[in-house]
Amino acid sequence: MSPQEFEEYVTGKTIFYGEVGLPPYGAEEYLSDRRVRWSFLNGECSEGYWYVDAELICFVYEDNPNPQCWSFYQEQDGIVAVFENDPDSTKLYELKQADQPMMCAGPEVGV
Repeated sequence: MSPQEFEEYVTGKTIFYGEVGLPPYGAEEYLSDRRVRWSFLNGECSEGYWYVDAELICFVYEDNPNPQCWSFYQEQDGIVAVFENDPDSTKLYELKQADQPMMCAGPEVGV
């Protein structure tokens, strides 16, 4: 997918990613202005943004300033993400999507 196709496809959606046949690995909420919110579906979320670098989609999060760059491909059942920082890593597949925002817990509070 081109960066423009990616942006048109994801903006305003929450996409759940994982491996086919397994529960979702995590979800990304794609907000306006290329802002994102990622969760490993544990109730905690990381805010960030994405940008284009040589046709790759790169993400930077508040808790990890190192860019994580991905290539995305459109398939019949949704998009596929390949982590280009480590091309030998597993591909993540779109398992489902939602139009509502993710539920994110606040910071953990001590005693």
